[in-house]
Amino acid sequence: MSSQQNALSDRTMVVSGASRGIGLAIAVAAARQGANVVLLAKTAEPHPRLRGTVHTAVAEIEAAGGKAVAVVGDVRREEDVQRAADTAVEHFGRIDICVNNASAIALEPTENLPVKKYDLMQEINCRGTFLLTKTCLPHLRESPNPHVLTVSPPVNLNPHWLGVHPAYTLSKYGMTLLSLGFAAEFAEAGVAVNCLWPQTYIATSAVANMQDGERLLSSSRSPEIMADAAVEILSRPAKQTSGNCYIDADVLTEAGVTDLGRYGGGSNPTLDLFLD
Repeated sequence: MSSQQNALSDRTMVVSGASRGIGLAIAVAAARQGANVVLLAKTAEPHPRLRGTVHTAVAEIEAAGGKAVAVVGDVRREEDVQRAADTAVEHFGRIDICVNNASAIALEPTENLPVKKYDLMQEINCRGTFLLTKTCLPHLRESPNPHVLTVSPPVNLNPHWLGVHPAYTLSKYGMTLLSLGFAAEFAEAGVAVNCLWPQTYIATSAVANMQDGERLLSSSRSPEIMADAAVEILSRPAKQTSGNCYIDADVLTEAGVTDLGRYGGGSNPTLDLFLD
C-alpha cells in the first residue's frame, strides 16, 4: 500500500502465473497505481477446479482502470518468456518490473512424491524464476527504477522445514537463493531484487485444494495483503531496496498500516509455511 497515489504510473510490469490468486492481486493493485501489466500464464481456457483465465485476469485489471495484455505461455519455455518480454516492449515500450509469481506445489513426503511432480516444481519455481528474470534484465537495466520481486520465503534451516517436504522446500528456497544472488549480481546496475512471502496462509486455489482446505481458508488472509505489500516495495527507490526477504505484514506495518484485520483470516490466522 504505497502512500503515493499512482506511484507506479506508466511503469510496465511482467508477471508470471497471474491468472488468479496472489499474482492477479499484485497485477490489479499495480494497475490501480498506474502500472501497465503483461501477464504470462498457461490458463487460456477455464479449468474445472480453478477460477479464472489469463483473459479474465486482463478484464479484471482493465475494470480496475489499468492496461494489460495477456500472453498465453509457459514460464518454463524460453520462447514463451521471450514473447512475454517482447510483448511488453511492443505494447508499452519498456519493462520496469519483473514479478516471479508462478509456482508449483506438492507437499507429499519423499517416498510418495512422483518424480514428475518433483521435476515440475524445480522447473516452474527455479527455472521459471531464472528465465523470466534473465529475459527481462536487458530492459530492466534501462529503467529509472527497476525492480524484480519473487514470491518466495526466507531461507529457514530449521530441520522441520527441511524435512517436512524436502522437494518443495528445495524449489522455494531455490527461488529465494536465485533472487538474493541476482541482488548481488545486479547491484552495480541498480536493479533491485527482493523476495516477498506471506506471514499467514493466503486464500488461494492452492490452499483450497489442500487436504484441510476449507478450514485453512477460514484462517487465511486475502491475496490483497500480498498485493499491497508488493506495491509498497515496488514503489521504493531500487538502489535503496534490494537483497531482502520481506514478510507482507511487516512491510505494511512499517508503512503505517495498523489494522491487518481488513485482510481477513480471523483473530488467529494460520502462520504460513517456512515461518516459525
